[in-house]
Amino acid sequence: MESNRQWVLASYPNGMPERTNWRLEEGVCPSPLEGEVLARSIYLSVDPYMRGRISPAKNYAAGVAIGECMHGGAVAEVVESKHPGFQPGDIVETINFGWQDFACLKGDGLHKVDPTLGPIHSALGYLGLPGLTAYLALETIGEPKQGETVLISAASGAVGQIAGQIATIRGARAVAVASSQEKLDYCRDLGFADGINYREETDLAAAVRRACPDGVDVFFDNTAGPIHDAVMQNLAPFARIIICGTVSLAGKFDEPDTGLRFMRNILVARARMEGFLFFDHLDKVSAARKQVSDWEKQGLIRHREDVIDGIEHMPEAFLRLLNSENFGKQLVRVRDDPFL
Repeated sequence: MESNRQWVLASYPNGMPERTNWRLEEGVCPSPLEGEVLARSIYLSVDPYMRGRISPAKNYAAGVAIGECMHGGAVAEVVESKHPGFQPGDIVETINFGWQDFACLKGDGLHKVDPTLGPIHSALGYLGLPGLTAYLALETIGEPKQGETVLISAASGAVGQIAGQIATIRGARAVAVASSQEKLDYCRDLGFADGINYREETDLAAAVRRACPDGVDVFFDNTAGPIHDAVMQNLAPFARIIICGTVSLAGKFDEPDTGLRFMRNILVARARMEGFLFFDHLDKVSAARKQVSDWEKQGLIRHREDVIDGIEHMPEAFLRLLNSENFGKQLVRVRDDPFL
């Protein structure tokens, strides 16, 4: 029986997380109960939402307890099954795997990965939580129309890169906000019409005004913070604001967000602001995945992954994400991909 390496939460971070907030432990490989499968990870995911899971503050989902395995998604191979719908060798995806080699997973609700739709790691990227978040948030809240301006923060990231391309498919004008010229060049290559390097601008509101002279019709907010403040000063009439992520607050997660208030701006623009959580739209996931896969096969959607090898590098991969050092969807490859 193989051992099971897993990263457990050692302490709650005070401000920006550090590697010492986790420790790597090694234990016995678990055994599945009736209705479960035992799966071995191939790719593990790190995502911005994880910052909220390592805080004792109230959140939309239960957090990670001290000494508990860190939460997270994975693409994994079934090695033992006690569920009639799965057999050894099946490739599955789940958001409930954790940062570990092996996990026992309930078969009900487990997603079987279809390799014909795309590379198996895409189930954590453009065909998984990030890509489907981009699609569903735009379809249900953003509703971009022909000729409108859609501004996307963290535009080169896992969600942002797909959101910008979907906006373009819908006939809108996509504007990227990113942390480097290299990332903006990548976004323009994907079809974004314009871009803003927020680290080089001294007046973000003015930069948004230059890039969006008619105002922002749809704001896909993946960051919160100063970028949010700048966009709120440049809303078009009847703008739609999607609150999807707050990664800029990662180092201040346990403090009040005391930015400017923009009630007057919302009133004048008759804007609508709404938070988006993927889990509220699970009934739409299958159709969304098929649509995004079709677009990718038609060459209308491209994507980029940032892959680090080795489960021992999980904390570093997560911290790279929080510090905008990754480029595209951040993944950790635990073992060789059997399809490569």
